[in-house]
Amino acid sequence: MIIRKAEMLISAVKKEQYPDTVVPEIAFSGKSNVGKSSMINALLNRRKLARTSSQPGKTQTINFYNINDDFNFVDLPGYGYAKVSKQEKDKWGVMIETYLKSRNQLKEVVLLVDIRHEPSVNDRQMYEWIKSYNYTGYVIATKADKLSRSQQIKSVAAIKKCLDIKDSNFIIPFSASSKAGVEEVWTLFENILDLDKE
Repeated sequence: MIIRKAEMLISAVKKEQYPDTVVPEIAFSGKSNVGKSSMINALLNRRKLARTSSQPGKTQTINFYNINDDFNFVDLPGYGYAKVSKQEKDKWGVMIETYLKSRNQLKEVVLLVDIRHEPSVNDRQMYEWIKSYNYTGYVIATKADKLSRSQQIKSVAAIKKCLDIKDSNFIIPFSASSKAGVEEVWTLFENILDLDKE
């Protein structure tokens, strides 16, 4: 994928703030600090387009990024951060659900999990939620550079079992720092978006 243009369109908290673009969208969900922003930056070869933070719970809005005027990446608020009030968590849940239910141009919701840990209860709930909206259920397993190849294979098997995923090809090990998995993720996204390979 040749990135000619990548820009942040808007941070939205309600439906009225969504950009009025009609291009297809892929949304990313995952717990706080799983590496959604880092993945977006790595895929787009930009260092600071998506704001990263070592402090969990930083993404509290739905962030829309436009790529090449052809499609949008959508970064959903991270979940499962303990220090956030229940009221705040409920608000995020409503925000995510509104987006999933109302955004016609949404093609796929991809779950990000940390490859080093078995998916949490929140991850499992989110995955079931994604599947309940009839999305395929692709998983990107981040921070893969922290594990050896054999450890990655074991972790992918554990993620597959925990989330009850039928096909291992639905799980892609990924590292924002080493760029491992970038090509595989782009191949997946080009297929989802039905883009001509560039």
